[in-house]
Amino acid sequence: MLPIRGGCWLCQMPLMLQHQGICSYCSRRLRTLPVCCPWCALPSANAQHRCGRCLRHPPPWQHLIRVSDYRPPLSTVIARFKFSRITALSVMLARLILLSWLEARRCRQVVRPDLLLSVPLHKQRAWRRGFNQTDLLARPLAHWIGCEYRPDGLCRVRAGNIQHQLSAQARRRNLRGAFRVEMAVNGRHIALIDDVVTTGSTVAEISRLLLRAGAASVQVWCLCRTL
Repeated sequence: MLPIRGGCWLCQMPLMLQHQGICSYCSRRLRTLPVCCPWCALPSANAQHRCGRCLRHPPPWQHLIRVSDYRPPLSTVIARFKFSRITALSVMLARLILLSWLEARRCRQVVRPDLLLSVPLHKQRAWRRGFNQTDLLARPLAHWIGCEYRPDGLCRVRAGNIQHQLSAQARRRNLRGAFRVEMAVNGRHIALIDDVVTTGSTVAEISRLLLRAGAASVQVWCLCRTL
């Protein structure tokens, strides 16, 4: 009897390498993006230089690397991962982030991080969900890149309201004093892992904390950036 090969999570076609979870066609299609600013990852006229938004109001991180904008099929897969608790998707999703970072490193000479940190959930929300999705993404990424990962390096000390239900201004207010750095980061090149970056308020707040604590640089790696 012939073995049954696993299918691509997106198009369901059989996979030669089952552990990858996604076929090469879907992987290329997801990472076909409009021209975007290398700093904020929003649409721009030039992919090599900072956009006017970033020149006027520079974000605190040095690079934002994403797989796609927030649209199907990736947005659907992320929802299944987070809210339907299909944690088996984590390795496939982490691999997409890895491919996007390797491309950015080749094209833009992005520095290799020596420390990965994940955006933390408040302990009550983590308990209700049963896991932190950014932690599940960061673990295989650290293994593949060969750098340190500290799941306890950041702590969310105040729960606040759910971010996606708030306006941009309310998000910023909601995050003041919400996080704490729990380790020495002086001189470290850090990659901060998130699943979806919308206004950027969460990763901006954490990036500022890390830089104030002495981090040499901060990159943001995410699955989706809302355009």
